[in-house]
Amino acid sequence: MDAQLIEKEEIPTLTFFDKNKVDQHPDLMKQIERATILGNNHRSKVSIYFKDDENVKKVETTIWAAGTKFICLKGGIWIPISRLIEIKY
Repeated sequence: MDAQLIEKEEIPTLTFFDKNKVDQHPDLMKQIERATILGNNHRSKVSIYFKDDENVKKVETTIWAAGTKFICLKGGIWIPISRLIEIKY
């Protein structure tokens, strides 16, 4: 997957207004659960692929929490679940 690698600190400057459906991995919710456990229990980083309003991005960080609409990264940074493509461990 061709994705632009960014730092997690750049995420708050991105926009997520585009409501077009993103092609998501079929096991995305399981990936989020596993990545959250890895982040909280083992402080392990994962690769998160997501689409903002411009293109596909990749960030390597830990997921601290997941709700019904967003994931929370270290530092209180949020990404909408509807914009996630895949999480790789």
